[in-house]
Amino acid sequence: MKKILCLVCSLFAIQLSTLAAEKLPNFVIIFLDDAGWGDYNTFQKTKYPTPHVDKLAEEGTKFTQFYVPQAVCSASRAALLSGCYPGRTGVVGAHGPNGRGLEPKFATIAEVLKKKNYATAHYGKWHCGDQPETRPLARGFDKHVGLMYSNDMWRYHPTNPKKWSKFPLQFWDNGKVTIEDMEKEDQKNMTKWATENAVNFISENKDKPFFLYVAHPMPHVPLFCSDEFKGKSDQGLYGDVTMEIDWSVGRINQALKDNGLEENTMIIFSSDNGPWSGYGNHAGVTPFRNAKATGFDGGIRSPLIIKYPSKIPANKESKKVFCSIDIHPTIAALAETQPANEIDGKNILSLMASEPNAKPAHKYYAFSTLQSFEGVMSGDGRWKLHLPHNYRKAVEPANEGAGGKYKTFSIELSLFDMKNDPYEKVNVINKYPEIASELQKFAQQHKTKFWSKK
Repeated sequence: MKKILCLVCSLFAIQLSTLAAEKLPNFVIIFLDDAGWGDYNTFQKTKYPTPHVDKLAEEGTKFTQFYVPQAVCSASRAALLSGCYPGRTGVVGAHGPNGRGLEPKFATIAEVLKKKNYATAHYGKWHCGDQPETRPLARGFDKHVGLMYSNDMWRYHPTNPKKWSKFPLQFWDNGKVTIEDMEKEDQKNMTKWATENAVNFISENKDKPFFLYVAHPMPHVPLFCSDEFKGKSDQGLYGDVTMEIDWSVGRINQALKDNGLEENTMIIFSSDNGPWSGYGNHAGVTPFRNAKATGFDGGIRSPLIIKYPSKIPANKESKKVFCSIDIHPTIAALAETQPANEIDGKNILSLMASEPNAKPAHKYYAFSTLQSFEGVMSGDGRWKLHLPHNYRKAVEPANEGAGGKYKTFSIELSLFDMKNDPYEKVNVINKYPEIASELQKFAQQHKTKFWSKK
């Protein structure tokens, strides 16, 4: 009798565990590479159609003031996955082939979700480590297909082929190199391959909670799209590439609907940073000041759409401010777990959900470029303080994939009113000295904590 009772109890416990798992939400992050804030119709009128991203915005909430802490590939991706500032992890800029990337002591979203028995997959560009301990399959992902670093780190690099020809651009498939050195014909398929793998993963894991991270290598230069999209935009290759990404978003969104997962899945659509403006007509667009690899909003303000029907309002535009470091802890909370180590982000679901009484989760957000800590903004995004620093700007953008010319400039201690001057044109530090003083204190605290030894 005791044995039967124990068996019944065990079966009941398993059933409860299964039901609990079924209630946990799925998470899909679609993270683009160097996409401009204004590349999609829902954010800024474009000359080519982007119906699927527009549809995603109709089904979710569009956030117009979302930030990344550093507008460069590896730094931004590591911040998203770890919930930590670049100053904490030491991941700045963009690592090259065989680079260390994000240290294992900083858990990724995937590693945190594995504690709750999530199925996990990454497709596309990784760029958070190219060593055995830091590649995707060692960082919580069950599946990985794609690149370990940027698609321009190859023998056809537009400005430094001699340096990058020393390394093959390898394509990986679940721990094995399946293309030793990619050709241009291979790059044409990357958006399609990532999409097909993503759709298959959704179907295969429809009965269990999953985390799907689709990090498209595009629209980072060199630009490539499949033959089906070549010339489709009638606006050049950048438009073609963007339309294929838009198609990809539509395929993933539809796959969730087809498998009955729409209501219980959070989709996050964004970009690692702003456009690489030196590439001219092979770069995206932003209305904000400067571009990638700067601390101005043209670099660190990214487009963001979040769809989660059970909690996020549909067809809404939000000016609520938060940062990519907040994604990790918010996902962890929704999955009923916690970050595995000390992080910098916070659960901002109330901001995502546009709750009436939602307040900023942080007193400030910090921004940096490579090894340079450049300033802070108030937690509500109203005020932005630039510490004195140098920055570069494209003065002669090139076209058709060639690299342009840059010039170095400098900015003095400056305060910008981002509500009335989102383009960072007018320094109002003398008009609002008290606000500048408070932000300077936050900046000093952040610098002492994270950058004093850098």
